[in-house]
Amino acid sequence: MAAGVIQMAVSRSREYEADRAAARLMGDGEPLARALEKISMGVARRPVMVNPNQASAYIANPLGGLRKMGGASKLFTTHPPMEERVARLRNGD
Repeated sequence: MAAGVIQMAVSRSREYEADRAAARLMGDGEPLARALEKISMGVARRPVMVNPNQASAYIANPLGGLRKMGGASKLFTTHPPMEERVARLRNGD
């Protein structure tokens, strides 16, 4: 179980780093932030039924949409919350 939690934390960390690298490459994080919001809205409207083991291969969590997660439940996700990704891009983090 500990290995799974660590693997998911690494996956979330890689998502943040990919966002940061893309924003740096583009010179501005705002276009990426807007794109992530659109993707997230699309997943919320039309969730995709995928094998949970494959969820990490998607840009947005296809299983959760805009569902709010808090506390310990964040430990078991492969994707960081979309709101946090967008906020980091807009803040230049």
